[in-house]
Amino acid sequence: MNIVLNGQPVTTHAASLAELLAEQGYGTAKVATAVNGTLAPASMRHEQKIEDGDQIEIVAPMQGG
Repeated sequence: MNIVLNGQPVTTHAASLAELLAEQGYGTAKVATAVNGTLAPASMRHEQKIEDGDQIEIVAPMQGG
């Protein structure tokens, strides 16, 4: 299926947000996620289904000072 990930078109076989994170190499990284503009908490990522055309944002925290 085709989704938009961080503003870029991506083809994925992932069925859930958790699978997408693994597929994209995020593994256990601490990131914030949103699906179609709605925050997707880490505790719900396995249950959050991905559908064709979804817009997904993955944001890693910035470090430094």
